[in-house]
Amino acid sequence: MARVVGIGNESYQEIIEQDSFYIDKTAFIKEWWENRDKATLITRPRRFGKTLNMDMLKCFFSNEYKDRGDLFEGLNIWKEEKYRKLQGTYPVIFLSFAKIKQTTYEGTVKKIKNEITNLYNSFDYITKSDLYNENERLQYRSVCLEMSDETAQEAINNLSNYLYRYYGKKVIILLDEYDTPMQEAYVNGYWEELVGFTRSLFNSTFKTNPYLERAIMTGITRVSKESIFSDLNNLEVVTTLSPKYTTAFGFTEQEVFTSLDEFGLSDQKGEVKAWYDGFAFGKQKDIYNPWSIINFLDKKKYSPYWADSSSNGLVSKLIQQGSSKTKIIMEELLEGKSIKTELDEQIVFNQLDGSSEAIWSLLLASGYLKVDYFDFTNSNGNNIYELSLTNFEVKKMFEKMIDNWFKTRDDSSSEFVSALIKGDLDAMNYYINEITSNIFSCFDVAGKEESRIRPESFYHGFVLGLMVDQSENYIITSNRESGFGRYDIMLEPKDKNNIKYQGSVLPAIVIEFKVINPRKESTLEETVKAALKQIEEKKYDAELTKRGVKPENIHHYGFAFKGKEVVIDGK
Repeated sequence: MARVVGIGNESYQEIIEQDSFYIDKTAFIKEWWENRDKATLITRPRRFGKTLNMDMLKCFFSNEYKDRGDLFEGLNIWKEEKYRKLQGTYPVIFLSFAKIKQTTYEGTVKKIKNEITNLYNSFDYITKSDLYNENERLQYRSVCLEMSDETAQEAINNLSNYLYRYYGKKVIILLDEYDTPMQEAYVNGYWEELVGFTRSLFNSTFKTNPYLERAIMTGITRVSKESIFSDLNNLEVVTTLSPKYTTAFGFTEQEVFTSLDEFGLSDQKGEVKAWYDGFAFGKQKDIYNPWSIINFLDKKKYSPYWADSSSNGLVSKLIQQGSSKTKIIMEELLEGKSIKTELDEQIVFNQLDGSSEAIWSLLLASGYLKVDYFDFTNSNGNNIYELSLTNFEVKKMFEKMIDNWFKTRDDSSSEFVSALIKGDLDAMNYYINEITSNIFSCFDVAGKEESRIRPESFYHGFVLGLMVDQSENYIITSNRESGFGRYDIMLEPKDKNNIKYQGSVLPAIVIEFKVINPRKESTLEETVKAALKQIEEKKYDAELTKRGVKPENIHHYGFAFKGKEVVIDGK
């Protein structure tokens, strides 16, 4: 009989005691311990078992679980006597920043202080010992919600001291989801403030801590050493490209297929692979995300479980406000193509706004992209990585994300696209202005001259997003060469034989964007005529006619923008 799947249970003790579905990852304990690294940072995408593995480490090493070998009997780690003797022998400090998602610096620091205060409360029994003098007891009690930043930054170091003296052994420190506050700080605009606080906290906890035996931090991203790890030169960093711990997080294909057999789903292996395979850690291919697998085993139906399990706010922001180049690459990825780029695994959040390479590095670390190939270098001697979307589930997530950007309170988006194909200029102008008035306020780069993104690029990406739903009927391309220049957007019918679309012939479409230039044009009408003139003079139709589209079946559209105001004309 198949075991019960406990969705969302991250308590190792409960899973084992209840004999719930569990894939044995205890070999990670041995691998980590025998590597003897003082402080280790392991980055993996969200919902890849990081928290469960950290809880497993706590249950194994913490003296709170002394004589609880029953939690590991029959598992890999229990095969060797020396590890059976090691279980339950260390004081362990366990912290999680997973719930620290405040929108302000003050709120974030308050939450961190709350986590540290709760940690102190859990060990307050040690203050009854005669080992500590009155000053030390006062210092212990000073750790509270109202403590100073300096007290908070030294608190875990001091607690390590107290525990070392009480138990006579150095401490193991486990910090789960260390980078959650950092991501929120970037999204909400207080990155620089939080960097200073976090740098001092981490330096005191992991570097200048003589009472530290070993430490592990987990997170999604490797935040730049120059920002919060500048003083931490004893840190072993294990990213998705590293050779260490490649099977400790996530399920291997063998583990997934064995689980499908257990649940009577052996005939679903091919479809499960298509949906959920694709992750790779180091040279280990065919890694599956656990969240989707356990949900599939429980519900026995296909859905983007992992992709839908988060708001994906940071990813959405970076792509939505990215340059036209970023949007074009996303279009190619959604078409099943790959990209080649350099990568820097050190994520510098305050550089994400100006570096497309940093965006792809973040998407890789977050699990949305996979490495197909990286065995060659460019002229600078740097590795060039070939990346593609991880799997079908991720593709569905991005399609949904883009579609949501352009949803309005009515059906203006679909009505606009319908009018575009039919050539109804009055309807096109009406609906596009409905859309821009409802949506552009959500895009903080719209029409801002001081923005790093050129307005043409922003409008280009915006209109391109409106066309997403037409991929079944059209080959949609942008910024490609044709004739004597590069058009902005081209829609080429997949069927050139005059098929019908809602009663009309399905035309080919060429679009050119222009933002009004007050030095050249006094009205949007003049700007849109300049856009149409450019389509003709540059002969953007050339590629379409070469592929068999009749000239009379090609529509030209000029889009002229000024802030939220749009004028469209066509021929």
